[in-house]
Amino acid sequence: MRHFTRIALLTVSALAVSGTALKAQEATFAVTAREVGAPSYNPITGTKLNSANSLIFDRLLLQDADQSFHGALAQSWEQTPDGMQWTFKLKPGVKFHDGEPFNAKVIEWWIPKFAGTENAYMVANIDKVEVVDDLTVRFHMKAPDPNLLFNFASSFMGVPSPKAYDQLGDKFGVTAAIGTGPYKMESFTVGQQTVLTRNDDYTWGSDLSANRGPAKIKKITVREIAEDSTAFLELQTGGVDLLYTVPTDFLPRLKAEKTVKVMMIPGTEIVYMPINVTVEPFTDIKVRAAAAYAINQKAIWQTLYGGVGTPANQFLISSLQESKVDPKFAISYDPARSKKLLDEAGWTMGPDGVRVKNGQKLQVKLWTSNGTEFKRITEAVQAELKDVGFQADITVFDASSINAQYKKKTEHQLAVRSYSWTNADIIDWFFSGKRLGYPNVSMLDDPKAEELNVIAMTKSKTWEERVANFKAYHEYILSQYAFAPIYEPANIFAYSTKRLKLPEAIRGTRLTSQTILDADVTK
Repeated sequence: MRHFTRIALLTVSALAVSGTALKAQEATFAVTAREVGAPSYNPITGTKLNSANSLIFDRLLLQDADQSFHGALAQSWEQTPDGMQWTFKLKPGVKFHDGEPFNAKVIEWWIPKFAGTENAYMVANIDKVEVVDDLTVRFHMKAPDPNLLFNFASSFMGVPSPKAYDQLGDKFGVTAAIGTGPYKMESFTVGQQTVLTRNDDYTWGSDLSANRGPAKIKKITVREIAEDSTAFLELQTGGVDLLYTVPTDFLPRLKAEKTVKVMMIPGTEIVYMPINVTVEPFTDIKVRAAAAYAINQKAIWQTLYGGVGTPANQFLISSLQESKVDPKFAISYDPARSKKLLDEAGWTMGPDGVRVKNGQKLQVKLWTSNGTEFKRITEAVQAELKDVGFQADITVFDASSINAQYKKKTEHQLAVRSYSWTNADIIDWFFSGKRLGYPNVSMLDDPKAEELNVIAMTKSKTWEERVANFKAYHEYILSQYAFAPIYEPANIFAYSTKRLKLPEAIRGTRLTSQTILDADVTK
């Protein structure tokens, strides 16, 4: 009995040591309100992917913060002078999580899979894929595409395993997601969490990582936390080790935490208010303009964000050349102009501060997603609209259901939303007549906008020409008041220094796989 007891104690002790060692190789990350609710990890058909996507799927290229491109699954690439052919050399020795090889035939299979999807535009200019040899692929173009490298670096162009993709069909990305990335998907529960385990065979990291081999962290649980205040408390109390996104209003409290490190990199996001141009009273462009000029961008920037980031007066992030529009198109706070436009549109101020026309109040729906930051900014927008005579009634949706509501097309009027993207083609995504309901929440289907869209998306031969064409498209969208710009956040994330060590310099435009490959647990 005593012998048994000793063996039992030794076993318990060994298990405890083993458990501690295992835990030391694990970490818990959290995506917050902006990323909660992604329904799958299918990079071909997905329209919303969260940060864990980059850990599962590699792309051909990665983009650094200085906008330069670096090989990931591609080793090198070259373009013919007329822009009609691109030849990519692929990295040797790359395998998918299911053991299948990555080679030129995968690319030949992959590109046609985009046909008919929301992401088809990213490869629309590729006419034919030629397999030159096992590790060389050539794209024959229908037209020159100066944006091709950016597209290949986007999060929606992770390369899936052909075998798994075809076998799983609609279940790919839900029940399993097979890529070549540094982590394998162990489990995924929509809106709750994704568990990832290290890909021990990984030896093809890019030059944006010091570590080119397997990740140092053995297991990562990515939790989805819709309430920013909850996410903050979880980081404070050790429930999570890293927040992918930190709302600016939590910045002072996080900076006061001695064991939390806050890092800030250039922003990739715009917060804005889409306006449904197809429902009353916003079918009247004067009412749309009045709503847009009612938004006090500087006040929101100062009071809610403490002056971190910048006020937004256009739809694109300020680092893009296409954002440098003629100042006459920029949308800035002008309450006097807003009131004048409403007067001209026949809306007169009522005794309760709400305007009236033909016996109807200027009462509109203002939608937002749950999460502390969204709710606070929406309340500020509500107050600013009230100042010029709108009564805006707020409805809060969870992030996973609000898109379904937009797709009804006539249920929404105003909303507070954000997007994160580093290319001007986001204008096509949110304002093209091909995507009414969602992602074109504004429901803009305007002949002139469509004409400028086609020119910007398909007729540009050089990068300079593309910038000029997108600037013209951007200016026209601004002139239609299909949205009101609000705020351009800085990209802020935070982690526990008691649990994690991250590199001092963050390469890339976001916190993605290249940084996580270099991350380690401290205990």
